[in-house]
Amino acid sequence: MYNEMIEYLKDKKICILGFGREGQSTYNYLTKYNISNIMVHDKQPKDVEGVYGDNYLDGLDKYDVIIKTPGISLKDIDISAIEDKITSQMELLFEYSKCPIIGITGSKGKSTTTSLIYEALKANDLDVYLLGNIGIPVFDYLDDFKENSYLVVEMSALQLEYIKHSPHISVITNLFEEHLDHFGTLDRYYTAKMQIFKYQNSGDYAIYSGDNSDLKNLVSKSDLKANLIETSLNDVVDGYVMINGEKVYDVNSERTLKGKHNLINIINALNVVKLLDLDMSKAIKAINTFKTLPHRMECIGVVDDVAYYDDTVATIPEATIDCIEALECVDTLITGGKDRGIDYQPLIDYINKSNITNIICMPETGYKIEPYINKKTYKIEELEDAVKKAKEVTKKGCICLLSPSASSYNKYKNFEEKGFYYKKFVIGE
Repeated sequence: MYNEMIEYLKDKKICILGFGREGQSTYNYLTKYNISNIMVHDKQPKDVEGVYGDNYLDGLDKYDVIIKTPGISLKDIDISAIEDKITSQMELLFEYSKCPIIGITGSKGKSTTTSLIYEALKANDLDVYLLGNIGIPVFDYLDDFKENSYLVVEMSALQLEYIKHSPHISVITNLFEEHLDHFGTLDRYYTAKMQIFKYQNSGDYAIYSGDNSDLKNLVSKSDLKANLIETSLNDVVDGYVMINGEKVYDVNSERTLKGKHNLINIINALNVVKLLDLDMSKAIKAINTFKTLPHRMECIGVVDDVAYYDDTVATIPEATIDCIEALECVDTLITGGKDRGIDYQPLIDYINKSNITNIICMPETGYKIEPYINKKTYKIEELEDAVKKAKEVTKKGCICLLSPSASSYNKYKNFEEKGFYYKKFVIGE
């Protein structure tokens, strides 16, 4: 299916900009098809030919094609001479794929919504692939796709930033202040997110949460060509999710995903199922039995009658607030991570009005908010010591929650690594 892409790239001078997991995936795929005119640019030295070090962004104008990986920020350089050359795995997928693509983005909830849609389609016996920002580079499975395959793709703002195509069905779960270290301004971040709708046509569908005021406002101001579908908790009438006047889902049915934020994720997924005219009962069974993704409001164990929850994926205050709301009996909150300039006043206000007893504040953002918290606070540097303190102070029968409201990059490789160590310190494995 991708012979056209290989044909297009084979005579081009190619730069792979960034050589993490996705960059390596791109390199492996292209070299498999004997494309050798490739140079890697990355800040950290790699074991392939390339340009490395602090000046790795120099000389990009000499390439015909720049396949950029999401984590590389170009906000501090003039890209006017290279902008037309920038592409990505995601862009190339959209350009050359004949498969129906469902794309999901949002400041929070995108991984859960993506996974719910994937499971609902799989339950309907479709040939479906889960791809993208959820941790699976699209080139890893490129040769496996058939024309009737469905591609369910989680898309980060970083992946959307320079894209010039949009999926057939696009979902934005919400928009909140996030990734200011990469984009520089909130406006640039929101503009990147809206790219998922921007290039859709009249035969496409744009699903968005009307409960999120920033998102609703942006949609209303944008000249979008797709069929707009606004979702909301107001879609719940007399205990049922309503779609086009039809009862499709009993919100009181037993399900593993708790909280209002997860209910809107479910509503978004149900709208995709409805659009594809799939068996709703099969989809609902898959949704109701869906297990929480790792590091997302995940109960990692009960020690001395205290339940310990890992929510390290929560990198913004709103995500932490939603998690506390859903769990209801949090007695100790461990919070803090890399300071990326986000406004923490909403979290401070929420904590001060909450029933939480103990706030364990960790660098950097935890230290930043600690003076403004009216609860019992503890400034603790290391996660192992934070867990020890939590074991001392958390009331029995209650919850200790690790929810950073910030990224983990100040001390850990990613949120998964932080969650791994949290579990290790809690249960001693």
